[in-house]
Amino acid sequence: MTMGVYQGYYSSPLGMIEIKSTNEGVTSVQFVEDVSENFINTHIEECIQQLEEYFNRKRTSFSLNLCPSLTAFQQNVLHQLSVISYGKTQSYSQLAASIGQPASTRAVANAIGKNPIAIIIPCHRVIGKNKDLRGYAWGKWRKEKLIALEQIS
Repeated sequence: MTMGVYQGYYSSPLGMIEIKSTNEGVTSVQFVEDVSENFINTHIEECIQQLEEYFNRKRTSFSLNLCPSLTAFQQNVLHQLSVISYGKTQSYSQLAASIGQPASTRAVANAIGKNPIAIIIPCHRVIGKNKDLRGYAWGKWRKEKLIALEQIS
């Protein structure tokens, strides 16, 4: 662990989640198999609390300082993901059109696949044109469960 880089873990109903942050904010939220030592700060504590509320159906949006390392295109795509409301889904082509690049569906899907902040930046809400789930970096079964969790609320 380098100075100013922190990590903590949250045991979610869908598996262990590793949260990393700097002093400025959360840099990644990812499902992991293995855990190592905790070096938490207030950003990680807030993230854990908000994830707990989300999984307990007490939170439908997140309010965290996010500082992922992204290209300008990824920033644009992931920002647009954050606009998709809780309990709603959107197709990859709809998302591409919403950023003003309707012909860039593959590039949009690629940017979504590199989302370093699971759940908080809701890439699980993006589905295929025919309502099929398509891929999810942390397993299609998790995507299905996250969508179902939001539908029940």
